[in-house]
Amino acid sequence: MTFRALVVSKTETGQQAGITDFDEANLMEGDVTVAVSHSSVNYKDGLAVTGKGPIIRKFPLIPGIDFAGTVTASTHPRWKAGDKVVLNGWGVGEQHHGGFAEVARVPGDWLVPVPEGWTPAETMAVGVAGYTAMLCVMALEEQGVKPGDGDILVTGAAGGVGTTAIAILSKLGFRVIGSTGRSSEEGFLKALGAAGIVDRNEFNTVVKPLAKARWAGAVDSVGSTTLANVLSQINPEGAVAACGLAQGMDLPTSVAPFILRGVRLIGINSVTTPMPRRLAAWSRIARDLDRTRLAALTAHVKLDDVPRIAEEIVAGKVRGRVVVDIR
Repeated sequence: MTFRALVVSKTETGQQAGITDFDEANLMEGDVTVAVSHSSVNYKDGLAVTGKGPIIRKFPLIPGIDFAGTVTASTHPRWKAGDKVVLNGWGVGEQHHGGFAEVARVPGDWLVPVPEGWTPAETMAVGVAGYTAMLCVMALEEQGVKPGDGDILVTGAAGGVGTTAIAILSKLGFRVIGSTGRSSEEGFLKALGAAGIVDRNEFNTVVKPLAKARWAGAVDSVGSTTLANVLSQINPEGAVAACGLAQGMDLPTSVAPFILRGVRLIGINSVTTPMPRRLAAWSRIARDLDRTRLAALTAHVKLDDVPRIAEEIVAGKVRGRVVVDIR
């Protein structure tokens, strides 16, 4: 059996991506086979498809770090044919064939059920970005950050993590300020629940050990100088959940925010999150993410559109979430 897939191959000058007919016999090991109905384009997918980041570690490979669909065959005790499932992370789309295909085969231990009352398409409107945003929100809550403590900053506010974080935090009663380089998105971000926006260039300046305290907490998907400046502006005993590196992997900060204000920096690893916390995150998503706002921040494309969207997301031209309607 063959099926349509986006495959990235190694070339003498780098890599190339194209839609092809892929033989199911060439899928990797796994005890569950899924008819994929939807995937999504995340920033990491953009890097993988364009080759602008060292994401793919085996060639040729089907990228796509998440997917949702229906189990067609399983020898795993938790899953049977007909079950609706979601996958986020676990190296899928990096070193294991991923979600930009009509069929996927993976270990059943990597899968979670589609939340009751939700559709596979809605779970991919959430996708890795939204699931990561919820992990960030949970981390801030666990550090004692409460709505009455002050404003929460969300960097990369127009992106997938940022838009979903704004929607979740605002529903939970937090006053959220979005940092973005796209002032034209102010109305869109306010419709999702943001109280206002700030120009991202405010966080792209020389980093002071400590700056004026402005934020009770923050969700950061940018890293580098932006994260360093955010840390210097966090209120005493505040916290930052860091989950991305759109600006870079470096962190030009000092110990001052940590030892003089008690600021806490919490790293979010969404790829290999243990299953109990993964299930807790999806339970919270089903409860605390307004599906009307989720629909408002989501666009739908076809599998053939993924290479173009990959270029756009890396260039910072995509807002919100992009669902890939595979079938």
